[in-house]
Amino acid sequence: MMKRRLTLCLVVFILLSFFVVRPVSAEDIITNQKLITVDTGKQKLFAWDNGQIVFETPVSTGMALAPTVRGSYKVRRKVPLKDMIGQVKPYKKYHLKDVPNIMYFYQGYAIHGTWWHNAFGRRASHGCVNVPVPASKWLYDWAPIGTRVEIF
Repeated sequence: MMKRRLTLCLVVFILLSFFVVRPVSAEDIITNQKLITVDTGKQKLFAWDNGQIVFETPVSTGMALAPTVRGSYKVRRKVPLKDMIGQVKPYKKYHLKDVPNIMYFYQGYAIHGTWWHNAFGRRASHGCVNVPVPASKWLYDWAPIGTRVEIF
């Protein structure tokens, strides 16, 4: 009976190990296509082409109570310029005019240019990936709709 339980536990452990998701890191990225990775720990964005980093920039991702979503996405929609209005409690409402170079990747989450702060390299957004305006222009022009986005 004890041997049967031990065997069952071992089988369950082995099966579960196939379903445990290991966090993605930049070293895990292998691709021959365009790819954007955002490392929320380092607060850096990397643009990849044919397996090589072709561009990098500091970013500001989501604050503690408004974190940037992590996972695998694709650029779904691009908008050259738009006002952004919203609130993520407990933070104050925001109304930002003329946000440039917006690339939506999941629901209302986007990579976009940021002119209202210079806090790149630390968390400062309401969940989006804030990048300096010149970097956002480069990314917007470089990445077509459908470009893979990995956030970890």
